[in-house]
Amino acid sequence: MAFTDRELFARLIMCEAGGEGEEGMRAVASVIMNRVNAENGEFARVSNGGNVRAIILQPDQFTCTETENNTQNIYNMNPTDIHYEIADWALSGNRSASVGNSLFFFNPYSSQCPNFFPSKIGIIYNRIGKHCFYAPTEAYKDT
Repeated sequence: MAFTDRELFARLIMCEAGGEGEEGMRAVASVIMNRVNAENGEFARVSNGGNVRAIILQPDQFTCTETENNTQNIYNMNPTDIHYEIADWALSGNRSASVGNSLFFFNPYSSQCPNFFPSKIGIIYNRIGKHCFYAPTEAYKDT
């Protein structure tokens, strides 16, 4: 069964940030939409003018879209109302100011966030819960 973009987004929010509370889930949803609306670089090419599905399913971007040796994936999630509400909130154009224009996030499994996202295409913007959020540097434009 093919999921709608809304359901796919709700499943990704639940899988990537379900344990981070509403603020963490909104932050992750904001990063997804920042990628969808990127004006340059890799994500602009992938989104091809606003394709949220292409951003979510872009290979090697989200652990939760990988199924091999990974039972915690979007296909095994059962989103609840809050996940759909946050997906709708983001799809309606809302963004979390706590992540600004961040395009990247990850859990470093450490109490500190590295200053730069790998390859120095992102610089630390904020930490919310266990996730570090990174705004693009000038180097991102060349991706």
